[in-house]
Amino acid sequence: MPLPDLTLPQWCARIGRRLPGLPPRFALVKTLNLMLKRGLLPADMSLFAGRTFEIDVLDAGIAVRFTADGERFLDQAFQGEPDLRLAANSADFLRMMLREEDPDTLFFKRKLQIEGDTELGLIAKNLLDSVEWPFAERLAQWQQMFE
Repeated sequence: MPLPDLTLPQWCARIGRRLPGLPPRFALVKTLNLMLKRGLLPADMSLFAGRTFEIDVLDAGIAVRFTADGERFLDQAFQGEPDLRLAANSADFLRMMLREEDPDTLFFKRKLQIEGDTELGLIAKNLLDSVEWPFAERLAQWQQMFE
């Protein structure tokens, strides 16, 4: 059962833009590093060392900015343009995580924006494709129960 093509109401983005960036950045960085530690995120961190990233959830108004070193992702904001920016609506990010859509398909449908360093974007896209999200299979089984 695929996710419906929903976009959060505009008032969500207005609220999201006013919220402090630290809580979502902290949560994302801790999650990424936990996935690295458990082997769920097969990243060669040397490719991300010293680079800056922005994940922008457009319909939620939340932009998460973080960096990386040669070993892990870092909970550090930065000024200026990121080396790599990924932007999409919340449902499209969720579709990627649930393997309903791959990043290439979303990109060509203009639902995923990839901006900045082209090589870094390709590395990140391939990393997203290779992640085995542990909850995705359980969620698919749960969805089948209700079909």
